[in-house]
Amino acid sequence: MVGASAAVMKQPIDISQDGEERALLVQVTTTRQSRSEAEDSIHELERLADTAGAIVVGVITQRREKPTPGLLVGEGKLGDIQLACRQTKANVVIVDNDLSAVQVNNLDLALGISVIDRTELILQIFARRASSAESQAQVELAQLQYLVSRIPVSRKQQRFQGGIGMKGPGESPLQLRNAPMRRRISELKRKLAAIQKRRRRTRVRRPWPLVSLVGYTNAGKSTLLNAMSSAGAYVDDRLFATLDTKTRLLHLGEGREVLLSDTVGFIRHLPHGLVASFRSTLDVASEADLLLIVADASHPRVEDHLSVVQETLVEIDAAGVPSLLVLNKVDRVDDATTLDRLLSTFPDACAISARKGSGLSELKAILLSRLEQDGRFVKPTPGSVSEPWMDA
Repeated sequence: MVGASAAVMKQPIDISQDGEERALLVQVTTTRQSRSEAEDSIHELERLADTAGAIVVGVITQRREKPTPGLLVGEGKLGDIQLACRQTKANVVIVDNDLSAVQVNNLDLALGISVIDRTELILQIFARRASSAESQAQVELAQLQYLVSRIPVSRKQQRFQGGIGMKGPGESPLQLRNAPMRRRISELKRKLAAIQKRRRRTRVRRPWPLVSLVGYTNAGKSTLLNAMSSAGAYVDDRLFATLDTKTRLLHLGEGREVLLSDTVGFIRHLPHGLVASFRSTLDVASEADLLLIVADASHPRVEDHLSVVQETLVEIDAAGVPSLLVLNKVDRVDDATTLDRLLSTFPDACAISARKGSGLSELKAILLSRLEQDGRFVKPTPGSVSEPWMDA
């Protein structure tokens, strides 16, 4: 990434397959935002685009005092984007910033190709990755709420006049068009609330302590679940590989067992609609006896990722749950001083490599000690172990 108002173009890629999405990334940062933070955000957007199946053919950035209300970018930079779209044959522009409905419409008209923002890209990824009926309902709810929020509402819109036996001024054509979406939103909310209520009743009767894996996306939570419990969870070196909760029984030794749960990862600017929609899934964190906060120790901005995790835990009412920091991927840390600095900053953290299996015995010992100190182990009552705990 180069200086202010910069355009960084990659070499055009020849695509032989029809229907391949060629994405041009656009980012506008303000002078109040650090350059390192902006670079990390655009690199993350590139990984999100790759996860969605798009080929990134270029990156354009602009640094301004504040974004332009109508187009986000300035008119000169808009010309650069138009030229870049023609040169790279891009068929979609992905903007790292959140766009208003007006900005999306104006950019669509100016560029002549599809324009989406970071939130819509994340929603598309979730829609592709959702496999269970619950996660599909959660994603559909988030998408519908996003669409409804993007539709402009004007008090001056013409209304159908009330007739005999009708009250009020009537409904606008826009309201009539949105009515099916709003009915579907209400239906999905009722469905997910029922799932949430059923899960809470089930978890109250669980005979084992619950330990939940949380952390930034792609920190290695699913790999850790597999390494500790042979769960067979899907693992991929892409963002948001896991959307559904997977729970397995973990033996800690000394006759002690816990439930270990993995769930969706966090990311900066995670859409609020997604957090609300995935409330029934994320409750596994807020209702846990202990959180294992998994962090990628090899990432250059791991401390920023931990800040995002803490902010998300506050949003899902899980900030007060006891936690243990797990520094994963220590085998990928090239500089030993980096790991020493992290362990000095976080002296209570446990350093492991889930991929290679190193440090797992120490992690289990710490889990056992922490849960015993808190008095979390309760002798199961007869017949209690017959409940369907797995993947709950």
